[in-house]
Amino acid sequence: MDSILEVFLLIIVGFFAGIINTLSGGGSLFTLPVLIFLGLPPSVANGTNRIAIVISSLGGVLGYQSKNINTFPFSIYLGISASIGSIIGAQIALQLDGAIFNKILAVIMIIVGLIILLRQNSLSSNLPERLTGKYLIYAVFGFFIIGIYGGFINAGIGIVIMIFLNSLNRLSMVKTNATKVLVVMIYSAVALIFFAFNNAVNWRLGLLMALGTLFGAWWASRWSIKKGDTVIRIAMLLTIFLMAIKLWFFE
Repeated sequence: MDSILEVFLLIIVGFFAGIINTLSGGGSLFTLPVLIFLGLPPSVANGTNRIAIVISSLGGVLGYQSKNINTFPFSIYLGISASIGSIIGAQIALQLDGAIFNKILAVIMIIVGLIILLRQNSLSSNLPERLTGKYLIYAVFGFFIIGIYGGFINAGIGIVIMIFLNSLNRLSMVKTNATKVLVVMIYSAVALIFFAFNNAVNWRLGLLMALGTLFGAWWASRWSIKKGDTVIRIAMLLTIFLMAIKLWFFE
């Protein structure tokens, strides 16, 4: 692919992935297949994708912090727990055959696409928060499991995190998103270091995509997007299913 077109594609895909990751989740369903399409082996695409995830999450964290929205130290506890799990997940990802990884990613994309299609637009709100005691313990354990999946592939994890935090800990959607981006930033940074140590990161492609995700995440974290939500979801679902077919049948 022409280098100029490649740069443009990476930044644009990264921008929209940053928006999607911050508002809900599923940005990796775009970025991972694009990196594979550009010729990276699945394990390297997986590691390279972590650059965009870390930078995207950083943009979201900065945006929420600028509005004084956080759940410190609750989010730090979850980040540490998820980081331990992410090392396990990253190790599993590095050991998988590339063809098998592509098929697993294709199945995950379909499942997450269906979740996006079927889940309710609004979750619980205006309930008392539950961030201490047994609910903190449940959350720490839950995020260890989430971290394993996050370290393995991460695609669609934001949606799972949002449902988990909203249902168990009763965080508002704004605080749920603020917690999500910080936790994802922490465990993804740990996973990135692990992938880099194993020479499974293409820094050039990753940083170009990260440039787009940074602006997308920062913008999305500061302004809530309501208009065009239906169009975004339809386009996202269509792209997910087309890319899943490509990953399954055309390696």
